Amino acid sequence: MTGADADSPAAVPARLQSFLAFDFGTRRTGVASGNRLLSNATPQATIAASGADERFAKVADRIREWQPDALVVGVPRHPDGAPHENTRAAEKFARQLRGRFGLPVYEVDERYSTTEALAGGAKDPDAASACIILEQFLRSLA
Repeated sequence: MTGADADSPAAVPARLQSFLAFDFGTRRTGVASGNRLLSNATPQATIAASGADERFAKVADRIREWQPDALVVGVPRHPDGAPHENTRAAEKFARQLRGRFGLPVYEVDERYSTTEALAGGAKDPDAASACIILEQFLRSLA
């Protein structure tokens, strides 16, 4: 996990911090919301976008709606931990979120999140993956 220190002073007490998580994809980006108090995640409607401008406009809408204290991005890797093309794309997305929205952004290893979402029977595997990513992040804060 990388990003700003989750225990650093913020506008709200750390135990009340809220988050939006993203399972980045070039066509679809799964979204989940959650907070430290309940330590769970709720799927939100997946963002379907044909390009970066459209994607970031929809992300901006979600940030306005949910007003999170920080963002979480799942970063995929090969089973051995090596990066691949999607790793770099997710890391770029995380950097762009930081630059565009000025919020702390945490990167979380998301190996197998889609597989887990599909195995669980998710109707929207992208949103379910975002939940898995956010719940993993929230567990790391405990």
